Amino acid sequence: MFPLTEENKRVAWLLLSTGTCPRCIFRFCAVDFQAPYKLPYKELLDELQKFLETEKDTFILEAPNPPLKKIRLQESGDGIDNLSQNREGGVSVTEDGSIASRNSYFNVCNVCLGVLQEFCEKEFIKKVCRKVETSGFEFTNLVFSVSFPPQLSVREHAAWLLVKQEMGKQSLSLGRNDIVQLKEAYKWITHPLFSEELGVPIDGKSLFEVSVVFAHPETLADCHFLGAICPDCFKPAKNKQSVFTRMAVMKALNKIKEEDFRKQFPCPPNSPKAVCTVLEIECAHGAVFVAGRYNKYSRNLPQTPWIIDGERKLESSVEELISDHLLTVFKAESFNFSSSGREDVDVRTLGNGRPFAIELVNPHRVHFTSQEIKELQQKINNSSDKIQVRDLQLVTREAIGHMKEGEEEKTKTYSALIWTNKAIRKEDLRFLNDIKLVLPGCLPFFLKQTPATLKSLYMETLGEPSRTLAPCWT
Repeated sequence: MFPLTEENKRVAWLLLSTGTCPRCIFRFCAVDFQAPYKLPYKELLDELQKFLETEKDTFILEAPNPPLKKIRLQESGDGIDNLSQNREGGVSVTEDGSIASRNSYFNVCNVCLGVLQEFCEKEFIKKVCRKVETSGFEFTNLVFSVSFPPQLSVREHAAWLLVKQEMGKQSLSLGRNDIVQLKEAYKWITHPLFSEELGVPIDGKSLFEVSVVFAHPETLADCHFLGAICPDCFKPAKNKQSVFTRMAVMKALNKIKEEDFRKQFPCPPNSPKAVCTVLEIECAHGAVFVAGRYNKYSRNLPQTPWIIDGERKLESSVEELISDHLLTVFKAESFNFSSSGREDVDVRTLGNGRPFAIELVNPHRVHFTSQEIKELQQKINNSSDKIQVRDLQLVTREAIGHMKEGEEEKTKTYSALIWTNKAIRKEDLRFLNDIKLVLPGCLPFFLKQTPATLKSLYMETLGEPSRTLAPCWT
């Protein structure tokens, strides 16, 4: 069933005659269900033309011979109304009153710039899917995202003002929020096609993303007038090539007055000569996290690469001995290492080991069985006698936060070997059990003292702590 109604006819004809594609006409007529958008483009255009060629609506030529410059819409009992300029690439009216589109299948829409025309076709979908299939990523679902040029928002605003004015003549209204968003319509059409071609669902929660970036150089200057009228909306940013971002343009469109917009930009917008171009098709996978515990047995191994003034001091590190294997197996581009605290280069880490986590950026392989993880752990342990890892596992991003929280609450146990000039009796060290707080900086000082000196220091500390503790920091 065709989705437009009798009250949509004036708006549909107005948009079609000025170069707007059928799917954008549906959007401006607030068609908010998916089925009509999914029909083949040529079929949509034919159905739309049949819808407008009825006995009730007769389209009359103002000039006797085509090609025509103007088109009139006349309804029974109404006289002649809605005079609109027939633009290049738009539609014309034949002598018998029927609608004809000049090279209709290839006319570029003046609103979506071809996005809902050429880039909804199966040929383009297959091109994107070939890129996905050759990217080498492992995935069971995906997110599909698109980035449209910001001038599309300007053109949509111009078309909305045109339709709003026409509907006002019929005592009807159309708010900007009533228009079906371009991204929404594009998703309705393309998601089923992508899912069918790749054999996986399109899932908004997937970590694997396929993104397409569109551009349209021909209409790049469409946004520039907004910079003069709303300069506060367009502020340079280091990571942006242009100040005319989509968000900045939308902010300016929300501020500009309708009359000011009409003075600066044509309503309806001009028909372009070419469709959008595809700047890039990218595939990327969200980071995955591997966690575990490590023991360090070497007194000549830093936790992370030890580089001072560009010069490497030691040949390896705990981080590298673990991450090199993970990068290879997960086929990741890079990594970020974090741990629950750290130890000095000449300190061993024994016991249950220190918790660590590695963020693997843009991994191409992400699915592993528990047996494969065990084999990976064993491979790391066999590769070096300086470290060992245990409890290796895939974790969530949230789990990394828990590890960092534990860093604030955990307790450590230090052991040290002490040489003295004479044997130490138990009663010589008994007083240490009564000390509730030993500042970390005091430890080197205590280790140098004889038992008698330690006992004397302890007795003095009870009387004047501020005086006697001061040397501990030197």
